Amino acid sequence: MKHAVLSDVHANVEALDAVLASATERGAEDLVCLGDFVGYGASPNECVERLRPRIETAVLGNHDQAVFDPSWLENFNEEAAAAARWTATTLSHEHLDYLRALPFSVPWRGARLVHASPAEPGAWNYVFTPHEAVVEMDACEEPVCLVGHSHYPGTFEVNGRRAAYTRDARIAGRRDRRYLVVVPSVGQPRDGDPRAGYLLWDDEAWTFEHVRLEYDLERAIERIERAGLPSALGERLRWGE
Repeated sequence: MKHAVLSDVHANVEALDAVLASATERGAEDLVCLGDFVGYGASPNECVERLRPRIETAVLGNHDQAVFDPSWLENFNEEAAAAARWTATTLSHEHLDYLRALPFSVPWRGARLVHASPAEPGAWNYVFTPHEAVVEMDACEEPVCLVGHSHYPGTFEVNGRRAAYTRDARIAGRRDRRYLVVVPSVGQPRDGDPRAGYLLWDDEAWTFEHVRLEYDLERAIERIERAGLPSALGERLRWGE
């Protein structure tokens, strides 16, 4: 069975539409979201509205939290904080309540879903190294942990106290290993590839595929400019940084 795992949408509805269309075309039977529905981009209501009826479950991201908990803004740079404040005034009450009710972490279909890391999901730590992956998987009961947050997709294969890391787009997993997969960002890639992305997980074939897609990037940038958000938030989309 194929599952589409989305993360870090960041209010980029053009990227989200491309991802949703691809997930349907590729035969995904369900979708989940690893958080950061909002932040940076100019279409927060549109993104939440599109995703809510389609996803099976979701978890909270740090940019989602920032729109209802301003104390987190001190951890953001000036542009991210400006976007969070704008989003807080733009989101409908219904969508704000939806984000506020999201959990930090959920078990799902034999995997663990969390925005940042399983050990302390509300601390918003990043997972960049094999050592960090081993430590984080110690806190995860499931054989697979799916995370976002860094916007830098890759796969850690954990074997006991060691882990191997790859940025290969498609991984054929082994049932005797454990996996921490950093899912591509839908709406704001930072790995030098400006294309939208998501994870296609086949839990029967035990494969993990990082899917990347072209989308109407210029229109997303225009929306940011029209909303009066910092222009750098749009410009960085062109470079995937």
